[in-house]
Amino acid sequence: MAEQPQKPVLQKPPGYRDPSRPIQPGPRPPPRKPAFPPSFTPKKRRRSCCRACCCFLFVFVLVLLLVVAVAFGLFYLWFQPRLPVFHLQSFRIPRFTVTTKADGTYLDAHTVTRVEVKNPNGKLSLFYKQSTVAVTFSAGHDEDTEVGSEDVPEFTQGMTNITSMKVETGVKNQLVDDGEGRKLKARFQNKELVVNVEVRSGVGFYVDGLRIGPLAVKVLCGGVSLKVLETGDMPKCTVTILKWVNIS
Repeated sequence: MAEQPQKPVLQKPPGYRDPSRPIQPGPRPPPRKPAFPPSFTPKKRRRSCCRACCCFLFVFVLVLLLVVAVAFGLFYLWFQPRLPVFHLQSFRIPRFTVTTKADGTYLDAHTVTRVEVKNPNGKLSLFYKQSTVAVTFSAGHDEDTEVGSEDVPEFTQGMTNITSMKVETGVKNQLVDDGEGRKLKARFQNKELVVNVEVRSGVGFYVDGLRIGPLAVKVLCGGVSLKVLETGDMPKCTVTILKWVNIS
Protein backbone atom coordinates (compact mmCIF):
# COMPACT_ATOMS: atom_id res chain seq x y z
CA MET A 1 0.00 0.00 0.00
CA ALA A 2 1.43 3.26 -1.05
CA GLU A 3 2.16 6.01 1.63
CA GLN A 4 0.10 9.23 1.46
CA PRO A 5 2.02 12.43 0.89
CA GLN A 6 2.47 14.74 4.07
CA LYS A 7 0.92 18.21 4.07
CA PRO A 8 3.33 21.08 4.27
CA VAL A 9 3.50 22.89 7.71
CA LEU A 10 2.09 26.41 7.48
CA GLN A 11 4.40 29.19 8.71
CA LYS A 12 2.98 31.50 11.38
CA PRO A 13 2.59 35.07 10.12
CA PRO A 14 4.53 37.86 11.85
CA GLY A 15 2.85 39.11 15.00
CA TYR A 16 0.81 35.95 15.41
CA ARG A 17 -0.28 35.31 18.98
CA ASP A 18 -1.35 31.90 20.16
CA PRO A 19 -4.86 32.29 21.62
CA SER A 20 -4.22 29.40 23.97
CA ARG A 21 -1.38 31.22 25.79
CA PRO A 22 -2.39 33.43 28.76
CA ILE A 23 -2.05 37.17 28.21
CA GLN A 24 0.62 38.81 30.35
CA PRO A 25 -0.53 42.21 31.73
CA GLY A 26 1.78 45.03 30.56
CA PRO A 27 3.04 47.96 32.69
CA ARG A 28 0.38 50.48 33.51
CA PRO A 29 0.95 54.06 32.34
CA PRO A 30 1.41 56.71 35.08
CA PRO A 31 -1.85 58.31 36.20
CA ARG A 32 -2.60 61.55 34.45
CA LYS A 33 -3.68 64.70 36.25
CA PRO A 34 -7.29 65.59 35.67
CA ALA A 35 -7.66 68.07 32.87
CA PHE A 36 -9.74 71.06 33.88
CA PRO A 37 -11.69 73.10 31.39
CA PRO A 38 -10.04 76.36 30.22
CA SER A 39 -12.58 78.47 32.12
CA PHE A 40 -11.50 77.00 35.47
CA THR A 41 -8.30 79.06 36.11
CA PRO A 42 -8.41 80.48 39.66
CA LYS A 43 -4.82 81.73 39.69
CA LYS A 44 -5.27 83.69 36.51
CA ARG A 45 -8.42 85.24 37.93
CA ARG A 46 -6.57 86.43 41.01
CA ARG A 47 -3.81 87.91 38.94
CA SER A 48 -6.23 89.62 36.63
CA CYS A 49 -8.14 91.07 39.60
CA CYS A 50 -4.91 92.42 41.15
CA ARG A 51 -3.89 93.98 37.85
CA ALA A 52 -7.30 95.59 37.46
CA CYS A 53 -7.17 97.01 41.00
CA CYS A 54 -3.67 98.39 40.47
CA CYS A 55 -4.67 99.99 37.17
CA PHE A 56 -7.78 101.52 38.75
CA LEU A 57 -5.79 102.88 41.72
CA PHE A 58 -3.13 104.34 39.43
CA VAL A 59 -5.73 106.05 37.24
CA PHE A 60 -7.58 107.36 40.32
CA VAL A 61 -4.42 108.87 41.82
CA LEU A 62 -3.45 110.36 38.46
CA VAL A 63 -6.87 111.96 38.03
CA LEU A 64 -6.81 113.25 41.63
CA LEU A 65 -3.40 114.86 41.14
CA LEU A 66 -4.60 116.41 37.90
CA VAL A 67 -7.69 117.85 39.59
CA VAL A 68 -5.59 119.26 42.46
CA ALA A 69 -3.11 120.80 40.00
CA VAL A 70 -5.91 122.41 37.98
CA ALA A 71 -7.62 123.72 41.13
CA PHE A 72 -4.35 125.16 42.44
CA GLY A 73 -3.66 126.77 39.06
CA LEU A 74 -7.10 128.37 38.94
CA PHE A 75 -6.73 129.52 42.56
CA TYR A 76 -3.36 131.11 41.84
CA LEU A 77 -4.52 132.80 38.62
CA TRP A 78 -7.65 134.23 40.21
CA PHE A 79 -6.39 135.28 43.65
CA GLN A 80 -2.65 135.73 42.89
CA PRO A 81 -1.64 135.05 46.53
CA ARG A 82 1.43 136.86 47.84
CA LEU A 83 3.42 136.62 51.03
CA PRO A 84 3.10 139.29 53.72
CA VAL A 85 5.67 142.08 53.78
CA PHE A 86 7.62 142.66 57.01
CA HIS A 87 9.56 145.77 58.04
CA LEU A 88 11.32 146.72 61.23
CA GLN A 89 9.30 149.87 61.90
CA SER A 90 11.11 151.08 65.01
CA PHE A 91 13.46 149.91 67.72
CA ARG A 92 14.24 151.56 71.05
CA ILE A 93 16.40 150.67 74.04
CA PRO A 94 15.01 152.57 77.06
CA ARG A 95 17.41 150.86 79.43
CA PHE A 96 20.92 149.52 78.82
CA THR A 97 23.42 148.92 81.61
CA VAL A 98 26.58 146.81 81.75
CA THR A 99 27.85 146.30 85.30
CA THR A 100 31.16 144.70 86.21
CA LYS A 101 31.20 143.03 89.61
CA ALA A 102 33.63 140.88 91.49
CA ASP A 103 31.90 137.69 90.35
CA GLY A 104 31.40 138.70 86.67
CA THR A 105 29.86 141.12 84.18
CA TYR A 106 26.07 141.57 84.05
CA LEU A 107 23.75 143.02 81.41
CA ASP A 108 20.52 144.82 82.21
CA ALA A 109 18.54 145.87 79.12
CA HIS A 110 15.01 146.64 78.01
CA THR A 111 13.93 146.91 74.34
CA VAL A 112 10.76 148.07 72.56
CA THR A 113 10.30 146.74 69.02
CA ARG A 114 7.66 147.46 66.41
CA VAL A 115 7.40 145.15 63.40
CA GLU A 116 5.16 146.33 60.55
CA VAL A 117 3.26 143.60 58.69
CA LYS A 118 1.52 144.40 55.39
CA ASN A 119 -0.94 142.20 53.52
CA PRO A 120 -0.39 142.95 49.80
CA ASN A 121 -3.31 140.78 48.65
CA GLY A 122 -6.40 142.54 47.34
CA LYS A 123 -8.58 139.39 47.27
CA LEU A 124 -7.31 137.39 50.25
CA SER A 125 -7.17 137.89 53.99
CA LEU A 126 -4.33 136.47 56.07
CA PHE A 127 -4.27 134.83 59.46
CA TYR A 128 -1.23 134.43 61.69
CA LYS A 129 -0.70 131.78 64.32
CA GLN A 130 0.94 132.67 67.63
CA SER A 131 4.20 134.44 66.81
CA THR A 132 7.43 134.53 68.80
CA VAL A 133 9.61 137.64 68.51
CA ALA A 134 13.20 137.38 69.76
CA VAL A 135 15.78 140.19 70.02
CA THR A 136 19.57 139.87 70.03
CA PHE A 137 22.50 142.27 70.18
CA SER A 138 25.71 141.87 68.21
CA ALA A 139 28.99 143.57 69.10
CA GLY A 140 31.12 142.21 66.25
CA HIS A 141 32.01 138.79 64.94
CA ASP A 142 31.30 137.11 68.26
CA GLU A 143 28.10 135.26 69.12
CA ASP A 144 24.93 137.28 69.51
CA THR A 145 23.68 138.20 72.96
CA GLU A 146 20.04 137.28 73.57
CA VAL A 147 17.85 140.03 75.01
CA GLY A 148 14.68 138.02 75.59
CA SER A 149 11.61 137.15 73.53
CA GLU A 150 7.82 137.64 73.68
CA ASP A 151 4.83 135.81 72.19
CA VAL A 152 2.22 137.62 70.11
CA PRO A 153 -1.30 136.06 70.05
CA GLU A 154 -2.72 134.92 66.72
CA PHE A 155 -4.58 137.52 64.68
CA THR A 156 -6.31 138.03 61.33
CA GLN A 157 -5.34 140.64 58.76
CA GLY A 158 -7.75 142.01 56.17
CA MET A 159 -7.06 142.69 52.50
CA THR A 160 -4.35 145.33 51.85
CA ASN A 161 -4.17 145.87 55.61
CA ILE A 162 -1.14 147.08 57.58
CA THR A 163 -0.66 145.85 61.15
CA SER A 164 2.00 146.80 63.66
CA MET A 165 3.20 144.32 66.27
CA LYS A 166 4.64 145.89 69.42
CA VAL A 167 6.95 143.68 71.45
CA GLU A 168 8.85 144.47 74.65
CA THR A 169 11.72 142.26 75.70
CA GLY A 170 14.51 142.52 78.19
CA VAL A 171 16.98 140.86 80.50
CA LYS A 172 17.95 141.68 84.05
CA ASN A 173 21.27 140.88 85.67
CA GLN A 174 22.15 138.50 82.84
CA LEU A 175 25.68 137.16 83.15
CA VAL A 176 27.82 137.81 80.05
CA ASP A 177 31.45 137.32 79.15
CA ASP A 178 33.69 140.13 80.43
CA GLY A 179 35.07 140.94 76.98
CA GLU A 180 31.62 140.76 75.40
CA GLY A 181 30.23 143.09 78.07
CA ARG A 182 32.91 145.71 77.35
CA LYS A 183 32.22 145.50 73.60
CA LEU A 184 28.46 145.82 74.08
CA LYS A 185 28.89 148.87 76.31
CA ALA A 186 31.31 150.61 73.94
CA ARG A 187 29.20 149.96 70.83
CA PHE A 188 26.04 151.10 72.60
CA GLN A 189 27.70 154.39 73.53
CA ASN A 190 28.95 154.87 69.93
CA LYS A 191 25.55 153.79 68.52
CA GLU A 192 27.27 151.00 66.59
CA LEU A 193 25.46 148.22 68.42
CA VAL A 194 23.87 145.89 65.84
CA VAL A 195 20.27 144.83 66.45
CA ASN A 196 18.65 141.63 65.16
CA VAL A 197 14.95 140.76 65.39
CA GLU A 198 13.64 137.28 64.56
CA VAL A 199 9.95 136.45 64.12
CA ARG A 200 8.69 132.84 63.97
CA SER A 201 5.07 132.31 63.07
CA GLY A 202 2.62 130.52 60.78
CA VAL A 203 0.82 132.32 57.92
CA GLY A 204 -2.30 131.14 56.09
CA PHE A 205 -4.96 132.48 53.71
CA TYR A 206 -8.68 133.11 54.24
CA VAL A 207 -10.95 132.28 51.26
CA ASP A 208 -14.67 132.82 51.90
CA GLY A 209 -14.26 131.82 55.53
CA LEU A 210 -12.14 128.79 54.64
CA ARG A 211 -8.63 128.58 56.05
CA ILE A 212 -5.78 127.44 53.81
CA GLY A 213 -2.56 126.73 55.69
CA PRO A 214 -0.78 127.86 57.73
CA LEU A 215 2.81 127.52 56.59
CA ALA A 216 5.80 127.92 58.90
CA VAL A 217 7.40 131.35 58.54
CA LYS A 218 10.73 132.67 59.74
CA VAL A 219 11.41 136.41 59.44
CA LEU A 220 14.79 138.04 60.05
CA CYS A 221 14.84 141.81 60.47
CA GLY A 222 17.58 144.21 61.42
CA GLY A 223 21.24 143.44 61.14
CA VAL A 224 21.81 147.20 61.29
CA SER A 225 23.26 149.53 63.88
CA LEU A 226 21.42 151.90 66.20
CA LYS A 227 22.81 154.82 64.21
CA VAL A 228 21.03 153.59 61.06
CA LEU A 229 17.80 152.92 62.94
CA GLU A 230 17.76 156.50 64.22
CA THR A 231 17.60 157.79 60.64
CA GLY A 232 14.08 156.39 60.31
CA ASP A 233 14.86 153.94 57.49
CA MET A 234 12.95 150.67 57.83
CA PRO A 235 15.41 147.79 57.22
CA LYS A 236 14.43 144.98 54.89
CA CYS A 237 13.33 141.68 56.34
CA THR A 238 14.06 138.24 54.94
CA VAL A 239 11.04 135.92 54.87
CA THR A 240 11.68 132.18 54.69
CA ILE A 241 8.81 129.76 53.96
CA LEU A 242 9.48 126.06 53.30
CA LYS A 243 13.08 126.76 52.23
CA TRP A 244 11.93 129.40 49.73
CA VAL A 245 13.40 132.83 50.45
CA ASN A 246 11.65 136.10 49.64
CA ILE A 247 13.21 139.49 50.31
CA SER A 248 10.42 141.93 51.24
